[in-house]
Order: sequence, then structure tokens, then C-alpha cells
Amino acid sequence: MIASGERLPGLLMTIIRFVLPLQDHMIKKLLLIFWEIVPKTTQDGKLMQEMILVCDSYRKDLQHPNEFLRGSTLRFLCKLKEPELLEPLMPAIRVCLEHRHSYVRRNAILAIFTIYRNFEFLIPDAPELIANFLEGEQDMSCKRNAFLMLLHADQERALSYLASCLDQVTSFGDILQLVIVELIYKVCHANPSERSRFIRCIYNLLNSTSPAVRYEAAGTLVTLSSAPTAIKAAASCYIELIVKESDNNVKLIVLDRLIALKEHPTHERVLQDLVMDILRVLASPDLEVRKKTLNLAMELVSSRNIEEMVLVLKKEVAKTHNVVEHEDTGKYRQLLVRTLHTCCIKFPDVAATVIPVLIDFLSDTNELAATDVLVFVREAIQKFETLRPLIIERLLDAFPMIKSVTVHRAALWILGEYASSPEDIQSVMNQVRQTLGEIPLVDDELRRATGDKGEEDVAQLQQAPVQKLVTSDGTYATQSAFNTTSLSKKGEARPPLRQYLMDGDFFIGGALGTTLAKLALRYGALVADPKKHNRFCAEAMFVMASILHLGKSGLPAKAMTNDDADRLYLCLRVLSDKSPVIVNIFNENCRKALSVMLSAKAEEEATSQKAKEKPGSLIHADDPISFLQLSSTRGGELGGSENVFELSLNQAVVGGRRDGMGGSGLGTGELSITSKLNKVTQLTGFSDPVYAEAYVHVNQYDIVLDVLVVNQTGDTLQNCTLELATLGDLKLVEKPQPVVLAPRDFCNIKANVKVASTENGIIFGNIVYDVSGAAADRNVVVLNDIHIDIMDYIVPASCNDTEFRQMWAEFEWENKVSVNTNLTDLHEYLRHLINSTNMKCLTPEKALSGQCGFMAANMYARSIFGEDALANLSIEKPFNKPDAPVTGHIRIRAKSQGMALSLGDKINMTQKGPQKTSGA
Repeated sequence: MIASGERLPGLLMTIIRFVLPLQDHMIKKLLLIFWEIVPKTTQDGKLMQEMILVCDSYRKDLQHPNEFLRGSTLRFLCKLKEPELLEPLMPAIRVCLEHRHSYVRRNAILAIFTIYRNFEFLIPDAPELIANFLEGEQDMSCKRNAFLMLLHADQERALSYLASCLDQVTSFGDILQLVIVELIYKVCHANPSERSRFIRCIYNLLNSTSPAVRYEAAGTLVTLSSAPTAIKAAASCYIELIVKESDNNVKLIVLDRLIALKEHPTHERVLQDLVMDILRVLASPDLEVRKKTLNLAMELVSSRNIEEMVLVLKKEVAKTHNVVEHEDTGKYRQLLVRTLHTCCIKFPDVAATVIPVLIDFLSDTNELAATDVLVFVREAIQKFETLRPLIIERLLDAFPMIKSVTVHRAALWILGEYASSPEDIQSVMNQVRQTLGEIPLVDDELRRATGDKGEEDVAQLQQAPVQKLVTSDGTYATQSAFNTTSLSKKGEARPPLRQYLMDGDFFIGGALGTTLAKLALRYGALVADPKKHNRFCAEAMFVMASILHLGKSGLPAKAMTNDDADRLYLCLRVLSDKSPVIVNIFNENCRKALSVMLSAKAEEEATSQKAKEKPGSLIHADDPISFLQLSSTRGGELGGSENVFELSLNQAVVGGRRDGMGGSGLGTGELSITSKLNKVTQLTGFSDPVYAEAYVHVNQYDIVLDVLVVNQTGDTLQNCTLELATLGDLKLVEKPQPVVLAPRDFCNIKANVKVASTENGIIFGNIVYDVSGAAADRNVVVLNDIHIDIMDYIVPASCNDTEFRQMWAEFEWENKVSVNTNLTDLHEYLRHLINSTNMKCLTPEKALSGQCGFMAANMYARSIFGEDALANLSIEKPFNKPDAPVTGHIRIRAKSQGMALSLGDKINMTQKGPQKTSGA
């Protein structure tokens, strides 16, 4: 009731008379809470007379033989704001500094520190007193509190103490070492000439037993020195922390520090020598940690250590072969394949050693890794002519062991395109015949269905082993494979290519027809003997005709589609007619198309890499020069209680990037103020008795509401409570405490809201209050709703076509949004959509260029919670109506319903025309 603003004048003396004399520890503890919240002054601001009795009770508790009572009373004194109550207690507080128990001594230091900070006149000699205390103290927690006080109250004394025991710092406890790191950072930042004096101490703290101390020391060292030895020591410390810490969150945080360190050009050169150390982090089982590590190593690797890095990656590849298949194992294998792919393209010298390792992946059950290998092989065989014989040879060896139809199809294309010698072409044909089985396919399948065997099968069965079995009564019985053959007829294993066809996947039949046509045409150009040429062509045409016959026979699970049949008919026609135009398309244009695609891809990667490059080195001639020694205003900021460690550390590792405002601090301040004002939401009207507005700060996983509440009446508002509720996947962390508002007074109330997923959320509520002396019920002011924007959680991301298609097939929630806009240009609408949804367009710019009246594009984004959002844009505009608006639809797919619906709502809100969007 007292906390809610009720005044109970008769209660105070009752408690002083009957409760204060009690010695029970629990009651003593509750009393301290009571004395903290009870009003201690009269309405005119003077101390109440009863408080003299309470003060005497405090003094007795400070002299109590029980150390718990002394310590808890000292902690309570830190919260008192009345100097009249504290003044009589000062001698007793000083005596507590000499108490035998460390719990009392450390709380006495905290009490002295707080009193000195709030009411310096009560204990003006506090720094000297604490400095003398520090000299003789042995307990580490007491030393830490004392040193912390000197750090904030008298830096000179703190420095002189540190200088006197500089060699002993490594033997101190971690809590004291953390404060020492903070002091060295502040002093060296304010006075750079002190760096040489303390930098050795920071170096020593890099070897501390505490991970927290090592982390802070490494960060401080980076801000204090840009020397290569300092950067190398700090980076090595970070790597050790990542390797030894078991918590994945710690690993990710420290990895981010290393990545930020790399952003500085001079630091990047130092980190290049530590690539092999960074790769030790791959021992972590977490996929996200491994992904960041591989990306960092790939950006840092140079020609000096690429071979060592490839050896490490090969070992990692070998490790993934013999482990139990897990969801992340396949993804990690895919990551390794992509990294080795990038290594080979960046450093062609290592391609010869990497290709054999990667081709072994083709027989992998994980289709993603195998597909990535073939994408790499396709690029390598096009770029490195010297490696083509090796790639063809290894691909032919791996061909029968491939388990995926997608991988087989791509391997057929590569073999058909790049098998250039007669021996290789004949080897490809042999492999195709082997993986298809006996032809004609229909006749062979009918024989299998009736139980008859072909010549090859009979020959195998004649050599079938005879197996001795023991019956239940102990006698021997013999069983031949002949007896069991008819039983396993239905589940009989077929060669892989035939199995695909029997399952109804005739797309690979079309790919096989194209491959055989290319091989036959090339074989004819290479071999002079017309008999051999005709025999090869006839064999190729026989295979195609068999596939066509099988497709129309009704034996496969699904019939052949017209598209696949047309492709095979075309290939047969090409081999029979051999028209020069078509032959040129088959022999030359396919490879040219691949070359153009790879060039476009390389150009796009170069453009994106250039966009990522740091603009920090660009300094304009008229940019102001910042002299640290002349910036007197910054000294005041650094000397204050605000900790600017994070800010300056980021500036140090990123190289002090400018924000486009000419480097002036004023521009930055103006920008931040403007962006903050954009996030202020008015909650009540100006004519309401209580005016309220909220500043909404979205910080990844939580939202902080800073609500300004103004009493616009002439009455005192008691129990003024901000009542909030949420809609969506939001959760209020704690209920805001009630306050008492004097006439025309105001206060700030903060509320934290946790965010669990990427959905549009709404925060609503009201302000409830009582007017003292009024007989009416409680008064209520209803607040405007606060809409939390989904865009605060979504960031653009990228993925390849295969991953996009896979996610598109897996995601079960789809939201189809019709285009309803006044924009008349297709490209302009796409740009507007990308800007308003934070999504990235995956369709290449070249595919979107030109005007054809129709546009289709894929977009992708990822939330900070790891949720994926896919979108497919299909829009059109009639050519004969230049002023007609764009029409069409956008299909959104996501794993969760909330994500799909929220993104659809956002598009509906913003697609009417280009509008400037602000924060939440």
C-alpha cells in the first residue's frame, strides 16, 4: 500500500514500538525493505521525528556481533537518499572497514562509495581511507570493490596502487583483474602517453585463468595498439577462447570479434598467418560455428597456406564419411564441398589434389553434397583444360555408384559434353549400357516379370553359391540361390538408370538421349572408319528407341511425358539427318552457354564482393582531421560513468567507418536523434488527463518500451499504473510498477517485451490511476495500439537455386498476395517490393533486363530467429497500354503460418506506391 502511494501515519510508531526491537533475522530483513520504501519526510520536506529512533536502530545493527546483520544493513544504507539519517552513522560505517569478516568489509566499501558519490561532504576523505584500506587488504572481493571505488572516485590513487603491484596482477582474482582491465582502458584512452606503461600488464592478462578476463584483455589490447604483435596476440587469445569454451553462444560472440577484426586492412594481414589456428575451431559440433569459421578462413587464406588448408579440409571430409548420419552431418559435408570448390577456383594449383577427393562424394546418400560436387566439377572441367582427362576418368569410375537421379543426370551432361577422345567416348557408352542393363528394355522387363532370366543372369546363377543351413532338429540342409530367386522377384535390384526409368522418371531418359547424340556426333568426327562410326550411332539410337518403347509400354510406374518423348525423337532425328546447323548447336553452343553462364556468375560475385569492400580508406580532401589531444569534450565523456568500451572497440577493429556525413560528430548525432524521434508513438491525446508517449526500441530478441507519462491535472495521481497486454508471439517480461504523480509531474516507465518469432505483434493497454480524496472509482485512459513491424526482424539473405527449390517444396504455409498498385513499370515495382520487405532478389540482373511485358523473380530473406521466407513474384503489364498499372501476384512461402501471413500483410500495406518507411 505504501509503494502504491498510500500514507499510513499511524503505522510508523506501531512498527517502531513492537517490530523494531525484535532480533529475528527474517523480520530484520523485511524491516530493511520497509524502511527503504516508507516516506521519511513530512509534506514540507523535513525529516520526520520518528526517524531519529530508526536511525538509532541502524546504528545498533551496524555494531551487531552478527556479520549478516551488519552486511545487510550496510547494503541498505547504499539506497538511502537522506543525508540527515546518514550523518550520525558515519563513525559506525568506518569501523566496519576493520571487521574480521570479508562480507562486512566489502559492503562497508560499497556503502562508503555510494555515500561519497551522493553526499561527498559526509566523508570527504573517502578516497584516502579506501586507498589505505587497499594496501593492507587480502580478500579479493574486498580489493575488487575498493579498487572499483578508486577507479570512479580518484583515478590517480587507483593508478598509483596499480603501478605498485603491476607484477602481481596475474596472481589476483578474476573479479579484480576485470576492474584493472577497465581502468587501463579508460586511462590509456584518455591519456595515450600512458599506453607504454600498462600495455605489458594487458599482455600478461591474456594468459589469465579466467576466460572473461582474457576476452576483455584481448579487446582492450586491440583498442590500445595496432602493432602486428598486439593484433596477433589478441587474435590468438580469441581463437583459444573459441576452441576451449563449450558454450556455442560464447563461440559465436568471439568469432564475431575475429570477423570484425578482419575488417581492418592492416589487421587482415596479421590474421592471414593464423588461418590454420582458426581452422581448429572446426572441431566444434555446432553447424553455425563451423559455417562462420569456414567463411572467415576462406576470406583470409592466401597462396602461402592454401595447401595446408586443403589438407585440413580433406581430413574433415574423411571424418564425415564414417560417422552416423545426422541432419547436420550432411549440411557440414555440403559446406566442406563448397569451401573446397571456392579454394580451387581461387587457387587453381590445388584443383588436381581436390578433385579426386570431391568426386568420391558423388556416391554419397546426401544429394545436396553430391549436387554441389557436380556444380564444382562442371566449372572446373570448363576452366581447367589440363585437368579434363583426370576428371573424366574419375567421373567414369564413380558413375555406377551414384545413388541420386539428379546427380546421374548432371554427370551424364558433363560426360557427354567433355568426353573428347574415342576411348573416353567408348568408355561412356560402356558405362551407360552397364547402368541400363540388357536391352531392349521392354523385352528384358517382360522376361523378368515372367521369371525367365537373360543370358547374363543365367551365367551369374550358375555360379551361385550353395549355402549350408542348420534346421531346428540339428540336421543340415542345403539351399541354393536358384530356390530363392523366384521369391525375391518383386524386390529384385535393377541397374540404377533402369530403376529411374521404371519409377517413371523419364527426364533422365531425355538427358541420356542428348548425351548419346553428342557422343555419336563427336565420335563420327574423330573416327575415320565409317563402320565403327555407324556401329556407334546405331547403338546410341537403339538405346534411345528402347527408352521410348519402355515409356509407351505401360510397364513403368508413370508413363513418359510428351516433353521427354519429343526430346528423344529430336535426338534420333539429329543422328539420322546430321543437319550442320543442329550439329553445331549440339557440339558448340551448349558449351558456349555454360561459359557465358559461368562468366556472368563470376561477374556477379565480383560485383557483390566490391559492394562489400570497406569504404573506410576513402577520405575526401575536405574531411576534417580529428586530433585526439585537442578533443577536450571527449575527455569529459570518457571520464564519466558511461562505459564507451564497446563503441571504441568497434571503431578500432572496423577502422572508424564514416557514416556519409563528412565524418562530423554533429551529423551522426542529428541522424541518431532523427531516427529516435521516428520511433516515438503517441499513446494518448493532448486533452486527456494523462498524456503518454512511447519510444519503441527493438533490440533483436526483445523490445524496450520507454513510456513518458505526464500528469496534466492539478491533482496527485496515486497508483498510476501502466497496464499492458500483447497480441501475437510477444510476451511481457514483468508488470510495470505503479507510481505516484504530483500535479503537473511526469515520469518514465520502462517495460520489456520478449519476442519469440517473426510475426506482426500488437501491444495495447491503458493507464489506470486514483485521485486522492475523490470518491469515484479508478480512472482509466485507454492507449493507442503499438504495432511492432516484422521488418525489424527480417534481413536479406542469399541461397542457391537448389536450396530455394528444396525449401519451396518443404514449406507448407503459402500466402498468395494479389498485386494492387499504381506503379506502371515492372522493374520499379520489383525495386519497391525489395525495399519494403527487406528481401533479396535471387534472380540475376541479366535475367530481369529488357522489356517483355512479363517478369518473374525469386526473393529470399531470413529472420534473426533463423526462419526462412521465400517469395515468387509473377507480374505483367500489357504492351498496348503504357499507363496501365502492373498486375499479377506474389506467392510467399514460410515454415510458420505467422511468418507467411505477416509478410503478406506488410506487402499489402506498402505496395500502393513508393513510401518512405521508418522503424517500428
